[in-house]
Amino acid sequence: MEGAFNIERKIRSLAVLFLLIWSPFLPYLGAQSPSASPRALDALLQEYAYKAFVHPRTGIPYDGTVPSNLTGIKVAGMRLRSGSLRTRGVKQYKEFEIPVGVVVRPYVERLILVYQNLGNWSRVYYPLSGYTYLAPVLGLLAYDAVNLSATNLPELDIRASLSPILIHFSNVKSVPDGLVAKCVWFDLQGMVNFSKVVSKNTCSTFQQGHFALVVEGIAPAPAPVSPAPAPTGHKKKKKKNMKKVWIIVGSVIGGLFLLVLLGLFLAWLKKFQRRKKMQHMERASEVGETLTMTSVGSAKAPAATVTRTQPTLETEYAP
Repeated sequence: MEGAFNIERKIRSLAVLFLLIWSPFLPYLGAQSPSASPRALDALLQEYAYKAFVHPRTGIPYDGTVPSNLTGIKVAGMRLRSGSLRTRGVKQYKEFEIPVGVVVRPYVERLILVYQNLGNWSRVYYPLSGYTYLAPVLGLLAYDAVNLSATNLPELDIRASLSPILIHFSNVKSVPDGLVAKCVWFDLQGMVNFSKVVSKNTCSTFQQGHFALVVEGIAPAPAPVSPAPAPTGHKKKKKKNMKKVWIIVGSVIGGLFLLVLLGLFLAWLKKFQRRKKMQHMERASEVGETLTMTSVGSAKAPAATVTRTQPTLETEYAP
């Protein structure tokens, strides 16, 4: 029993050692580049927008901070009362102008409007074949504000009932000669809707979603609206990703090697325990009553010191 307990304790120690060796590599396994899924990005940006509310005040926009692998994206959050949003609207929230009459469904007492500016990531998350972006994709999504530490929240449905929500795009690229700018709206189901520009660099919508100014065809690209990564930066990012891949591959190979060593060690430990048991049995068999040695001619042989039955001569019974 004691030997089995010692083996189990050693196995547990090795398991703990294995976890300690692997633990430095766990962040690399979870810190991969974000999936190019708009819905996954929305959930992630909702989380970072909520983190900006340290001491929240109603009607004040709070800028959030995104991780380094999403540099170029801007996010913010504004907490509002549903009643105030419907009766007063929001005169200016970044590039958005929200009129009175916006209805929230399902009804919540407070909501948070999450603002997104995808910058140089616009084409990554919202590729639009045959069109060129004149301004980055802007997003406006509504969430329940009952829990500011909540994540993966479903979007609320907000709709303008009287007049549309206006999006005033800034730092717009110039429209090439002979082409006309268009408004594009990406709804939460992934549908793409085009409409005319209301006025210069201004689009309108009655619902939430993601919006941009585009022009049909491939337009010459002037200075980027958001700081796009330079070619050297792209190479550095590629090298960084390759480094992460090699770290993961190395950690997997190292883990397999440790498992092989663990198996060999357990096999040796089992063999060692068997050998110790055999030695113990041999020593136990040698422990007993020692026989007296006597000389028989030129050889020695064991001799019993006491006999159970004394020999009797036949002559002792003779008449």
